[in-house]
Formats: sequence, structure tokens, C-alpha cells
Amino acid sequence: MSDELTAAAESVLPEHSAAPAASSTVGTVLAVCVVHADIEVPGRVGRSAIDKRPVTRRVRVNRLSLDGDHVCNTEHHGGEHQAVYAYAQEDAERWGRELDRELPYGWFGENLRIGGLPVSDAVLGERWAIGDALFEVSAPRVPCATFQHWTGEQQWVKRFTLQSDTGAYLRVLTEGAIGAGDEVRRIHIPAHGITVRDLFGGRDQALLDRLLTEEPTISDDVRMQIERHRRRNDRAAATGAERSA
Repeated sequence: MSDELTAAAESVLPEHSAAPAASSTVGTVLAVCVVHADIEVPGRVGRSAIDKRPVTRRVRVNRLSLDGDHVCNTEHHGGEHQAVYAYAQEDAERWGRELDRELPYGWFGENLRIGGLPVSDAVLGERWAIGDALFEVSAPRVPCATFQHWTGEQQWVKRFTLQSDTGAYLRVLTEGAIGAGDEVRRIHIPAHGITVRDLFGGRDQALLDRLLTEEPTISDDVRMQIERHRRRNDRAAATGAERSA
């Protein structure tokens, strides 16, 4: 990792954050994937860019996407806090065993297939240096009907949700070029310790409320997700109180 990238990482840390952890290689980019072709999805969705395939060239990362990639449904996908989607090879292999099928790079609609890093258990706000680009872990992937259509698996949304190996969306802090074989370095891990999986499950409201106060970089979408969890948790608590009365 270059001195310039280290300096860039330090410059975007919130004032209250701990200093970046010592740079250590914890993962490897196995594939960088971009759109192969848009697909047609039945119903109101229309076209989707979920069909990603690996490329052999190094790919330029900009603030909103990878060069050669795009989003069709901009209402629910894309934007600064969903610029890049990463998925762990170890989770893909587990799904492959369960589904008894090969799950090639890009099958999850991911831009990055990463080995050696538990992506779904990354801490929100964590920073990764890859190539000469810098990323921030910003949100879990929420499965949708398009994802189920693409996989062809029955009850896929429910199964993916229950397993909660969601992968992670990344925000681009420093633009640059990345490619297969690049190291993934965790150069900062926020002290709050709240993970992508914690946010996706959303059962511990006190934990989510702490995220609101301790991670200032979270997006408006994540804040809305926390409020949806709050309403659900409040309903569950009220129902439990009624049953015990």
C-alpha cells in the first residue's frame, strides 16, 4: 500500500475514531466482475444489470461504480454508498455445496469475489485498501425478487435472508485501479465493532442505536433500515407483552 493511500485513509477518518489498525493482508481479490448483459425480469422490475462476469484487465474504480459496470434500477440500487458489491468466496462455496451447483464469479451479482475475508462480518465503516483504491464498508445487500429470478432457486430470498451471508456494499473513498490478485488490506476498523451482519439481522435495537451515534458515515438508506428494524422490534415487543399479560 502506498504512502499516498495511507495518508488518504487517515484524512477521511472521523475525528473520534481510533487510529487505523496496522496494515495487514487479510484477503485477496479473486475476481473483478462487471455487467455482461442486461437481463429482462418479469413484472414491474424490467431490466436488471445483475449478470456480472469476471474481466482479466485492471478496472478503474470511480465514485459511483467500476468502469464497464452500471445499474438499471437506480431507485433501489447504486449510488455513492452502493458503488461496489463484494462477496466472500467462502460463503459462495458453502452455497455451492447446499445448492449442489457451481457458482462462478459474478453469480451473486457481485463486483468483487474476495477470498480469505469474512465479508458479511466486516465492521460498518471499515476501510479496505485494494490496488490504489480505498473503500469503506457501507451496508449489507438486501435480497430482492430480481436476485431470486436470476438464481432460479425456490424461496431464494427467504433462504438468503435466514443465512444472512449478505456480502457488503462498499463506498469508494479514493478512486483507482483494481484487478484480480490484488491484496485486500483492512487499514481501519471502527471501535464500535457493529458488523454488516448485525445491521442486516437488526434484532438488537440497542446495538443499532449505537451505530447511529458512533458511525457518522452511515448513509440515509442505512438510517431508514435501522428505523424499519425499530418498528419491527417495537411490534414484536408489544406482542410479547400482550401475550405475557
